[in-house]
Order: sequence, then structure tokens, then C-alpha cells
Amino acid sequence: MPESEKSWAGIWVRVQKKEKKIAYFDNMRDRKIRLNKWRTYMVEAEIDPSSDKIYFGGVCIGNGKFYFDNFEVLVENAQGEYQKIFIPNASFDNKVTSNAIPQWFEGTKEEKKVRVKEYTISSSETEKRQGKYALLIEGKGIRFTNYLIGSIKGYAPQIGTLITMLNNLSSRVASAVKNLSQKQIDWQEDERSNSIGALIIHLAATEAYYQVATFENREFNKEELLKWTAASSLGAKGSKTFKGKSIGYYLNICDEVRQKTLEKFKPLNDNWLAKTWNDGEMNNHFAWFHVMEHQANHLGQIYMIKKKLKQLGIE
Repeated sequence: MPESEKSWAGIWVRVQKKEKKIAYFDNMRDRKIRLNKWRTYMVEAEIDPSSDKIYFGGVCIGNGKFYFDNFEVLVENAQGEYQKIFIPNASFDNKVTSNAIPQWFEGTKEEKKVRVKEYTISSSETEKRQGKYALLIEGKGIRFTNYLIGSIKGYAPQIGTLITMLNNLSSRVASAVKNLSQKQIDWQEDERSNSIGALIIHLAATEAYYQVATFENREFNKEELLKWTAASSLGAKGSKTFKGKSIGYYLNICDEVRQKTLEKFKPLNDNWLAKTWNDGEMNNHFAWFHVMEHQANHLGQIYMIKKKLKQLGIE
């Protein structure tokens, strides 16, 4: 039951060769499922002799309630007959516990489990297709990345345009780091360099500073200095402070800071952007442009670190 036109569900299949090259992939993106009733869907793939593994599952995008039940895999043999392959918990009759699906894996790669915090997983006894339960995946609070720069509802035109750019950059940062391991998050090239985790918290600290500077016309107070100094300055202090924390820890802080930014922008008009501070050397528009370019610069740095991690084989 999708909640908007952007929400949909589907079945995905990937046929993979031994060298991990993809022989076939389909996730039904060109025929998205949005119906609010049960229906059987099928994805067909050709398996050649060089194929090594078949991966499959369900996919859901956006906000809404997405139900899955009774998965089957049929393989055609040399005689043209279809043989059913055994799938553990194919009908999801083993009840979901602790927000996890028994005998199923979250993600599209077996070596990397992926959990998206906006989705919850449970068993549905009322909306099942057959058996005891259906699988229910519910998405809440999901924001779609907007690739259209322009005004948005609830904000002055130029401020809305600014927000679409801020949010686009933030979503790209999150996308670049969301699946990193703890080793990758904490890795430093040397003692003076910054880890990816430290860079992300640095983005949050910079945005928090420009909140008080532009919205409240002041510097950090003592409490804020205690909270943000290590993240603002980075270096040796930041490297020692930001270790052993999950990527979710950093992204949650960024989200909290961004939510405050969005709330502060709501009552303002576009004239506010032209207001100057710092003895007239800078206006609010430039300040928030700098927040954007600052994110873009460090996103480039994150990409470079990820490239280095790949070269070093750090997973």
C-alpha cells in the first residue's frame, strides 16, 4: 500500500558469474507495483553455464506498507520441465523477531547487510496471502532525493531553492557512506589526516555554527563550544574523539542539525538572505552557500578516501 506516486514495490533477481560479474539483473523498476491487493508477479532470467549464483528478493521504495508472501524459484531443466528449488521460510511463516526476517538476508550482497532505519519489519497475520503470516515492511519518514532545484512548499522561493540544494548534497553524502564498515569509517592515512567519520561530524558542526551565526547573530556559547569544538577543528583532537562510532551515529547527528535548519528557515522571507553580518563582509545567502560548498568539498574528500580504501583492500 504505497503512500505516494513515488512509492513502489517489486521483485528483484540477479544472476552472477563466478568472477562476480552480473549476467542478468531485474528489479521491476520499469513495471513498478503499486496495487493495494494481492497479485502474483514473475521475473524470468536466462542462466548460462558460466553463471554461479542467483540472488533474489523483494524491493520496496518510499513510504507505505509493503507485503510479500510465498516466494518460489523454478528452474527449467534440459527436458523443458520446471523444477521447484527449496527456499527456507519462503512464505514467511517463521515469525519476524527483533525486526529481522528469519532465514533471509537484508541487502543485495551476501557480504554486506544493509539496514535502512526508516523501515520496520514485522509479520502480518491479517494481510497474508496464504499460510500463517505475510512479511510486512513499512516505510515511514522517507524523503526522496530531489534533483529539481527550485522553490518548495512552506518556504520563500529563494530559501526553498537553497534548501533543495542543501538536501541534495546531504543525501549524496549519506549515500556515499551508508554501507561503510567500522574499519572504513575510522581509517586515517596518517595521524594528521581525518577519518570519514570525523569529516561527517565536521559537516554537522559547520552547519550548527552557521545556524547560530545567521539565525541568532552570535557565536557558539560555552555549551555549544563544548559540544562542537572537536568536530569543528578536527585534527588530532577530532581523530581521538571520533572513533568506534557507527555511520548511523554520525548521520543521525547530521539529520538532527538539518531538521533545526529547516525549522529556522520556515518563518523567514527572501529579504533575510540579503541581510549582512560580520561587519557587512558577508550576507546570509553567502553564508549558506558556503555551507553547501563546504559539504561538496568534503564529499570529494570522502570519495578520495573510499578510492584509497579500495586500493588498500580495507573492508
